[in-house]
Order: sequence, then C-alpha cells, then structure tokens
Amino acid sequence: MRVDYDTLRKTIAALTAGETDTVALMATVTCEVHHSDDRFNWTGFYRVVAPELLKIGPYQGGHGCLVIPFSRGVCGAAARTGQVQLVPDVDAFPGHIACASSTRSELVLPVFDGSGAVIGVFDIDSDQPDAFTPQDADAIADILHSVFAR
Repeated sequence: MRVDYDTLRKTIAALTAGETDTVALMATVTCEVHHSDDRFNWTGFYRVVAPELLKIGPYQGGHGCLVIPFSRGVCGAAARTGQVQLVPDVDAFPGHIACASSTRSELVLPVFDGSGAVIGVFDIDSDQPDAFTPQDADAIADILHSVFAR
C-alpha cells in the first residue's frame, strides 16, 4: 500500500483542527503517517528537550533510541542543520545510530514551530533500501508545516 498524500493531508488537518498541544499533535501525525504506507516500518518524533539534545516522543513501531544528541546520526543531522535527511542506505551514512538493526533507509525531517525554531524531528524508517523519494519528503514536510508552524 502506497500513501495517498492528498487524503493523508486532509485526514490529519481534520484530526488536528483546533488542537494546540504539541504531544497530542505529534501522536496523531505519527499514527496517521505510520499506517498510511507499507514502507514505513518505524515512524515517530524526537523532541528538542535541551540545547543540542533530542528525546523520543510519540512513535509507532518497535522501540526507538531514547536520547539522540544533535551531533549523532540522521536525526541529529536533521536537527543540527534544519534540513531534510533522505538516506537511501543507512549503512553508508557516517555516524548512523542503529536503533533497529532492520532499518535500511531513513527519512528525517526537521519540525519547525510558528517562529521557525526547530522543535524536533520526524523520523521514518524503512526495512527496504532506498524506500523514500523527494516527493515523500516534500509531501510530509508540507503536512508537518501545516500542523506545527500555524
């Protein structure tokens, strides 16, 4: 099953309308995105909880890493640079943190609040190599912006 981003965008907009609690928003986005596509093996947020430090937030899938410094891994790179990390082969990414040995590819997007500050990252892992496209990144970034930067 492949995600229908138009339907996903509308569903998330309807479910999150009027909600302001960040954790509730993260939980809802995670659930909807995770169940929208068979490629998505682990889906979740890492929240900025201190300078240069991410801590796990709402997620779907097996256990994730609990704490990730900005200086390590794909999630750290997204938080540190504020740029999407589309990684077709996690084994080729310098400093990749293997929270799950089954992960083959990863898409991590920075999450910005309304003032433009990074409040976390949204991490999607796949057990398939080269599972994600720039179109996935653009569509999910658009959804994240509509939910968190309002």
